[in-house]
Amino acid sequence: MSTHLICPDDYQPALDILETERAIMDIKLTFQTLLANSLNLQRITAPLFVPSGTGINDDLDGRERPIKFSVTNLNHLQAEIVQSLAKWKRLALAKLKIPPGQGIYTDMNAIRPDEILDNLHSIYVDQWDWERVITPQERCLSFLQEIVTKIYQCIFQMEQIICQKYPQFSPFLPPEIHFIHAQELQKLFPHLSPAQRENKICEQYGAVFIQGIGLPLADGQPHDGRAPDYDDWTTPSEKGPGLNGDIIIWYPPLGQALELSSMGIRVDAKSLLRQLKICGCEERRHLYFHQLLLAGKLPLSIGGGIGQSRLCLFLLRKIHIGEVQVGLWDKETLQFCQQKNIPLL
Repeated sequence: MSTHLICPDDYQPALDILETERAIMDIKLTFQTLLANSLNLQRITAPLFVPSGTGINDDLDGRERPIKFSVTNLNHLQAEIVQSLAKWKRLALAKLKIPPGQGIYTDMNAIRPDEILDNLHSIYVDQWDWERVITPQERCLSFLQEIVTKIYQCIFQMEQIICQKYPQFSPFLPPEIHFIHAQELQKLFPHLSPAQRENKICEQYGAVFIQGIGLPLADGQPHDGRAPDYDDWTTPSEKGPGLNGDIIIWYPPLGQALELSSMGIRVDAKSLLRQLKICGCEERRHLYFHQLLLAGKLPLSIGGGIGQSRLCLFLLRKIHIGEVQVGLWDKETLQFCQQKNIPLL
């Protein structure tokens, strides 16, 4: 609804729709090459749907409903549209026998019908999903931060490339990303909501990696929801528990924080059981994916997703996600965008 929308006064998109489409193509081709070279990743194909009841689909924070359907000519097999590929990628690493230090990436397309539609959210999600095999010694905060830094440098370099190609844009990302734990962030701003804390810290530093997403904080609530069976958010690290987090930047056109990536070192058998217990869903350990992990048949890994439309919105200085992807919008949103000169694709 339009009550969730904001728009700067006198918004004028710098690129028209056809220029935007060409720029989107350039960004996607260039960025995925930067990412693959930086993290040593091989591009692979990925599914749009997976069998239900296997534990392969991403449960996100447990509230989103996957879209399910029956496949007539597979004896009415129940399948569901992926919500992300967090766990499927780990199966792919095992199947492809990817060695440590190497990994995979792919296009992930999802439908999340329970999203609240606003400037940054639609029911369609597109991202680069990536996963890389690691050694036991690399299951630590310092390695996580090393990978985060590499990804951020790809984003930083991409902004430089776009601003050179389109002189009407000026870069505003800082050269380095700031690291902070969600508990430390709560301590800094105890009276603010998690979203307000993100705004405060991102406005201060420009680009931040918030660690420990999913872990219950001092007030008993997590900074944000995170499923218990892919990211490891309870294993102790050098600066407290949690080996995952989000890359978030300050986005001046909207005057708010903008999440570009969610990622983390993945659960091993011990942290899987621990987190299933914390979340009260220990029955999941009997599912196909979880049985493979507990049996030691899946490699240790680190992985995440980088929003394609989010990245394009940021790089092209758009203010609505519908300017860089085709979506479904309610009547009020369509009217609002027309009134505010926001050209939806």
